[in-house]
Amino acid sequence: MPAVVVLVTLVISVLGGWGAVVGVLRVARVPEPPAGRAASLDGHHVPVLDRAEVDSTAPLVLRGGTWIGMLERLATTGALLSGHAEMVVVVVAVKGLGRWADLQESPGAAERFIIGTLASLICACACGLAGQALMGG
Repeated sequence: MPAVVVLVTLVISVLGGWGAVVGVLRVARVPEPPAGRAASLDGHHVPVLDRAEVDSTAPLVLRGGTWIGMLERLATTGALLSGHAEMVVVVVAVKGLGRWADLQESPGAAERFIIGTLASLICACACGLAGQALMGG
């Protein structure tokens, strides 16, 4: 039973958190990234990080944000489920340091990053704590 709770909690955190973050960014009216997109090797379209092709007032597109957010929620929820809440600090530090240079260039991207990260962490922590409660911990 605990393995099922862990698996379901992680899936809800990763996928449910994705929808929650998108919803929060829409409600917060954070500007959408520029429309510039390119096809990746696997055929998916991904945002392009090319300032020359977008208006200089448009927010900088942070590539990989969806995947980074999913991994952030997976790590955060996993840390809470395993009883290592202190590891959430490592997740936040890695994410912030990894984006530091990109965020210095664009206040709009920084605002989107902060709102998205907080929404993602709240969802991941709620899922992790709910999973702990279901397991009796």
